[in-house]
Amino acid sequence: QVQLVESGGGLVQPGGSLRLSCAASGAASKIIFSIYAVGWYRQAPGKQRELVAAIGSGRSINYADSVKGRFTISRDNAKNTVYLQMDSLRPEDTAVYYCNGKPAVQVTSTMTFDSWGQGTQVTVSS
Repeated sequence: QVQLVESGGGLVQPGGSLRLSCAASGAASKIIFSIYAVGWYRQAPGKQRELVAAIGSGRSINYADSVKGRFTISRDNAKNTVYLQMDSLRPEDTAVYYCNGKPAVQVTSTMTFDSWGQGTQVTVSS
């Protein structure tokens, strides 16, 4: 069993930056994290959760159009961690950000998960 825990959220002014971390833990994490595809999702109040960035087990990367050119996803398998660098933040980026993943080549928009973590709040406001 692998658990993914989000951290790094906070309050930032428009145009600012934040880096989110998604750390894997659990007895199996050091063995199988490298074959996990991991996605960063966000959910704003009153809206559905959406996939904003994904990194596959082979390091293929996809972004939602709304964050292309501003967000960068990366992974460090030695640290069992996936990062989301968010630059040029906008008020509309305000949301709770979640990470999730499973053994796969890549995360797809239709992929489902049995459970979600608590997420980390990102607020972009002046």
